[in-house]
Amino acid sequence: MPFTIDHIVIAVADLEQARRDYEALGFTVLPGGEHPRGSRNALVVLADGAYLEIIAFPRPVPGFRWWEVFAAAGPGFVDYALLPDDFEADVARQRTTGIELEGPIDGSRLQPDGSRIAWRSARPLEPDIPFLVEDTTPRHLRVPEGAPRIHANGVTGVAAVTVAVRDFAASIARYRTLLKQEPIATGTVPGLGFSLAQFRTGEQTLSIVAAREEGIGPSAYLTTRGQGICALSFYGPADAPFDRGKSHGAPLEMVRRLRS
Repeated sequence: MPFTIDHIVIAVADLEQARRDYEALGFTVLPGGEHPRGSRNALVVLADGAYLEIIAFPRPVPGFRWWEVFAAAGPGFVDYALLPDDFEADVARQRTTGIELEGPIDGSRLQPDGSRIAWRSARPLEPDIPFLVEDTTPRHLRVPEGAPRIHANGVTGVAAVTVAVRDFAASIARYRTLLKQEPIATGTVPGLGFSLAQFRTGEQTLSIVAAREEGIGPSAYLTTRGQGICALSFYGPADAPFDRGKSHGAPLEMVRRLRS
């Protein structure tokens, strides 16, 4: 499989309160650590290997898009990442097709036990598509295994990521290039006034949405937060939304896995 979802980033104002709230939603929340820029995080690791990065910025980080989105629009989604099989090859391939990327950028985090983990990333200049990440220390140090992946609410993994974009045709073309595949579905969502295209990575769906009219759905999201992830679905035992207040502005829901 060429790609899987690595993690989804949610920026919050108060990290400790967010930890308590996500635990109240039934998630197992792990301490993350501190980045060189001063940001701190906590993690919700899922059984499929993807995770939520809940991040807070104790001080401003001018020029860093995650902080700028948070400063302008408040808590909520700020980005998501894919894990490629071959980081170098995929970065080179995207560049040859005209996708502009920053990086590779070295990243690291100091964990509560004093150990340092490291990775590198390549980030698109336009955030309608995700960034790529590759570990330089063993991945299990960044993404813990075992008991931390079990959650009281029954969530097991990422079912779908929904991304709001401005130029529907251009973003579909970029996802075709990124994922090396055609969408499994395209069309207009009846009664909701927006266009939808879907791609698959294993059992995960990437849904691209764009408003056909101003002031509704994706258009309203773009006005406040810009292009990027706008909703997240988990596989779990029931179909139910999570409390938006306790998720700190991130639209989250649980869906049952359909059996063929």
